[in-house]
Amino acid sequence: MVCHPIGKAKDKEQKEMSNSVSSIKFGTDGWRAIIADTYTIENVKILSQAVADYLGSGKKVAIGYDTRFMSDIFAKAAAVVLQSNGIEVIVSDRPTPTPALSFVVKSRKLDLGVMITASHNPAEYNGFKIKNAAGGGASLELTKEVESLLGKTAVKDSVPSSDVKLADITKDYIKFIRNYIDLKKIKNKKFKVLVDSMYGSGDSFIAEVLKGTSIKLEFMRNTINPSFGGGRPEPVEENLKELKERVKKEKFDLGIALDGDADRIAAVAPGGVFIHPQKILGLLALHLNQDRGWSGGLVKTICGSTMMDNIAKYLGIKLYETPVGFKYISNLMETEDIVAGGEEAGGMGVKNYIPERDGTMAGLLLIEMMVYRNKNMLKILNETEKKFGKYYYVRRDFHLAKRVEPKKENLPGELLGKKVIDIKDYDGVKLICEDESWLMFRGSGTEPIMRTYAEAKSLTQANKLLGLAEKIILKDGV
Repeated sequence: MVCHPIGKAKDKEQKEMSNSVSSIKFGTDGWRAIIADTYTIENVKILSQAVADYLGSGKKVAIGYDTRFMSDIFAKAAAVVLQSNGIEVIVSDRPTPTPALSFVVKSRKLDLGVMITASHNPAEYNGFKIKNAAGGGASLELTKEVESLLGKTAVKDSVPSSDVKLADITKDYIKFIRNYIDLKKIKNKKFKVLVDSMYGSGDSFIAEVLKGTSIKLEFMRNTINPSFGGGRPEPVEENLKELKERVKKEKFDLGIALDGDADRIAAVAPGGVFIHPQKILGLLALHLNQDRGWSGGLVKTICGSTMMDNIAKYLGIKLYETPVGFKYISNLMETEDIVAGGEEAGGMGVKNYIPERDGTMAGLLLIEMMVYRNKNMLKILNETEKKFGKYYYVRRDFHLAKRVEPKKENLPGELLGKKVIDIKDYDGVKLICEDESWLMFRGSGTEPIMRTYAEAKSLTQANKLLGLAEKIILKDGV
């Protein structure tokens, strides 16, 4: 039997295509992978072809990208494939926040948006997010359909990369936010604000919005650095040591931190006090409802703070609770009257805007809140906690030998002597105690990691709950 070289080459090509397809999987927010491992130009093209097959010719798409290594090249590779399939494409001419990409999709009435970013992941990662026509996160149904089309059609990439149309997609975004924020009220206030861009695409856009006001803005880590200074662009407390120190030492009224693609936020109050994103959501809801006079419900995820329940009850507004992942909040914002919605990781969405999170917008609204109330953020935070309870929210991830799912039958009926009065298990397992403290287990959907969350009215109790979680995991494997 004679083996023809052409046949061998074809078999090899099909095998390589099959391996590429199997390596592309959408997670909670897009596909993410390690650059030059499975995140390659070839795989970006394969995914872009599936997106093109999903859309069909004659549609319109915008593509944005962050400050990561080769993000602009990956963006152009995606554009080449989409254009080769008869789709009209505009690509950002510079690194841009994900919310700016989402906004241009909605404002220009495009059919889809693609954002090349791995958000807060380490520097060796990149990713591919899809935004729907409303600017919101792609639904599970949409990403599953795109996944089902992977490798079904040979990649078309006949259009030269020089034909890719580049455009400034941030102008309309900045103009909209300048109209959204109450600049007339802010104009003469002299609050001092420090912004940590964490080397991400958030850069100095807040300065563009606040141009002409008396707000004293300073920036740190707002240059392009694809290695993110050796860290990761995730606005969690352990990554914000310098921001906290500078806010305290230089007497800023507020510190703001944005993640790698500027769709998430954390904040620091005078004295270097870290404001967890859970509390930021509450502050936004209070500001928009009480200061702006806006109606609408409040959305938190299953691992959200009890403070949200108290705020919603006080304001007399409906509280919604979703699984983890902003796409669920985004979907609600498209169908219900929502004043604010947020996740524990720092993604915040607000009314009369795109149904998507935006760290820059959230930061600007915190500044606006200080202006409306004529107080620095520490005073506002202290008043909020006095009225709605001071809760301590902590999280710890456990790396396990294999992926596991939490099982209710392995969990205790009381935690630290407090009776468990409710169990929620529609996304992980959350044990809620009689004193409002709670403990939650949630397995990662992509890695052998068990995420544990706890909240209590003292930091000691919250940390003890996480210690108890570790014992439960080691004893029963959850």
